Amino acid sequence: MTRQTWTAFVAALAFVLAAVCLVVMPVPFVTWTPGSTTDTLGKVNGQPVISISGTSTYPTSGVLELTTVSETRADSRLSLPEALLAYFLPDRDTLPRDIIYPPGKTAAQVNSEQRVMMETSQDNAVVAALRSAGQRVVQRPAVASVRVGSPAYNKLQPGDLILTINGTDVTSNDQAEDLIRSSKPGGTLLFDVLRDRKHKLVKVSQGTDSEGGDDLAGITIGDGYEYAPDISFDLGEEIGGPSAGLVFALAIYDKITPGALLDGHRVAGTGTITADGVVGPIGGIQQKIAAASSSGATIFLVPASNCADLAGLHTDLNLIKVASLEDAITAMDDVADGHTTALPRCSR
Repeated sequence: MTRQTWTAFVAALAFVLAAVCLVVMPVPFVTWTPGSTTDTLGKVNGQPVISISGTSTYPTSGVLELTTVSETRADSRLSLPEALLAYFLPDRDTLPRDIIYPPGKTAAQVNSEQRVMMETSQDNAVVAALRSAGQRVVQRPAVASVRVGSPAYNKLQPGDLILTINGTDVTSNDQAEDLIRSSKPGGTLLFDVLRDRKHKLVKVSQGTDSEGGDDLAGITIGDGYEYAPDISFDLGEEIGGPSAGLVFALAIYDKITPGALLDGHRVAGTGTITADGVVGPIGGIQQKIAAASSSGATIFLVPASNCADLAGLHTDLNLIKVASLEDAITAMDDVADGHTTALPRCSR
């Protein structure tokens, strides 16, 4: 083998190794692509996506789709060609991994947080829909978390609605905290809580100062809600995050109020929601619109805060801007009545 041949061979080998490294070595990015859609007024695997009992329900007409983004999993890695492909292809995006998956968190932790956000969005959607439908909802102090090893651990549970403490009716979060703090170290707190719609008396022995007792017995207190209907969700698959809140709330409202809100239209949407019905922004709006377009939707409900993210988007969907559940209900009423010229829209 001559020197020139040897040089050419080494150069070719180096090129091949470099190319392999580019393909195989992971890069610190994740991709967003259009995901799946689910009709929240329909069924998945033969089971209703939203089941309601304890209140009157009414027939619906049309399709109301929650939309998702297909995202690089927390336990997966992306190659450079994959990242570049997603960056240049339409309806796709490439983002720094640290923005989506904060350093130091395991895949299990990320997935757990996503599940909690989904559950919170469902809880908020139920309350917002019931309130919009004029049904009675009572706000109560609730156990938000219980510290492992604390006096309340394995006694109180997250989600417990606090009715009384030591026989005193509790009507606010501040009052609940004051009653707990007023208990002497080493004393006993008697909670009357509502758990799974049933009353339960729970005794919690306060720690002593020398034992490092917690002034709230190891719990944090947040907002909880009491209402008559029993509403549950079954998506048939693992979907996380809070972005389906608006669609869940609108679907529940449609089911528990007379008249078919959608009037036969195929509607999709996205947006977080608070218990007061305020709609918030989400990530991946363009990918979700693309998913809705592929599914055959003709109307898409866009959180008002996401309008700025639609620059350069090309779609035939009717994009309706909403800042609240009431906005969405009003918009769909207007669509059913044929009053579409004045509908609020995002400028692009």
